[in-house]
Amino acid sequence: MKQNWWRSAYNHWVFKLGILILLVGFGFRFHLSQSSSVIPNVSDNNLGIPFVTKNEKPIPSDFAESPKVLNQSYPKDDDESEKCDIFHGEWKPNSGGAPYTNNTCRWIESDQNCIGNGRPDTGYLHWRWSPKACELPPFDAKKFLEMMRGKTWGFIGDSITRNHLQSFICLLSQVEDAVELFHDKDYKNRKWHFPSYNLTVSVIWSPFLAKAETFEDKNHIPSSEIQLHIDILDKIWTQQFDTWDYVLFSSGKWFVRTAIYYENNTILGCHGCEGKNYTDLGFNFAYQKVIKNLFDFIMNSNKQSTIIFRTSTPDHFENGPWSNGGTCDRRVPAKEGEFELGILNRILREVELPEFAKAKARASEKGKKLKLLDVMPLSLVRPDGHPGAYRHFYPFAKDKKAKVQYDCLHWCLPGPIDQWNDLLMKLVVDD
Repeated sequence: MKQNWWRSAYNHWVFKLGILILLVGFGFRFHLSQSSSVIPNVSDNNLGIPFVTKNEKPIPSDFAESPKVLNQSYPKDDDESEKCDIFHGEWKPNSGGAPYTNNTCRWIESDQNCIGNGRPDTGYLHWRWSPKACELPPFDAKKFLEMMRGKTWGFIGDSITRNHLQSFICLLSQVEDAVELFHDKDYKNRKWHFPSYNLTVSVIWSPFLAKAETFEDKNHIPSSEIQLHIDILDKIWTQQFDTWDYVLFSSGKWFVRTAIYYENNTILGCHGCEGKNYTDLGFNFAYQKVIKNLFDFIMNSNKQSTIIFRTSTPDHFENGPWSNGGTCDRRVPAKEGEFELGILNRILREVELPEFAKAKARASEKGKKLKLLDVMPLSLVRPDGHPGAYRHFYPFAKDKKAKVQYDCLHWCLPGPIDQWNDLLMKLVVDD
């Protein structure tokens, strides 16, 4: 009797253990499925972050077999063979900290004022970009202002360009505070002057660099497809081009949004326009056309400006897209290889670098000054440099578990983006 009772209890215990193992296995599998990488959606929003839709089409066939191009070589000046490659290196600890603060620069927009918005950690400020074969001097605002006496600068592009411009103005303002001469009602187009040096700096909002009509409500939600004229450059900057001695162009991110493409004022095709009887040409098609037109315009211009083309930049959303819990809570730079070049950035880069290479060859023949500012390699390993939750003012003051939208695309000021200007100054000084 005792033996039968023991066998019954033993069999019951084994049965329960088996059920428990199955439940644990299922839970683990479910966790893994939820942890898989997610490609964010294409959407306009108050972050200005466009992404690919859940119905994303495959990578165009002419890109599908392309190698990774993060370290693809780019054209260099004839005398650069013995110079170091300032775009490839590593981030090293730096006890010096940032060259300015949110208290010493009044030109930081609130969304990028991470310290002012309550970000508690400051370790992300204590790193310096170090090229592998040489030293990269920090931005010398006094020297730069002296070099730029009587000159004019234009920064043309999207909100990342504006982010970069604010860093530029903040660095210079540590020597002499800028005087604002103009801003439009949305503060997207602005102009500053440094009186003691007669230096003028402008930022122009032109996310496509080409003529485009966008349709949004007051919350920046699109109501219709963008109408993009791929053969007409944006007159807001072309009409001012001859007034600038130095011009920095950058674009890319907005091209992944749904758009109807026009050429000769006739619909040529589209990108992502499901349900319409248009040929889907892919955003790489439009980006390539516009970048080629940009360089054609520069080559045919009589103005002998120094042109800097800045490459597209990465985002670092983890655990989901921007609109559904995506975060960027890292506090230190990533290890090399930890973040790979995403599909969208890879396609943008596979347009930018070849088009720049062709333009560089033409520039040499025409005596034009054309330079590449390749910020992708050093930016890709800085997931700690974004505002994240701290694009909002003290987001967790009332609730430590509050759900807030993160910004993992733009950059804290001060922050890693300041060293884009170390690279920029190196390009200008070596001109």
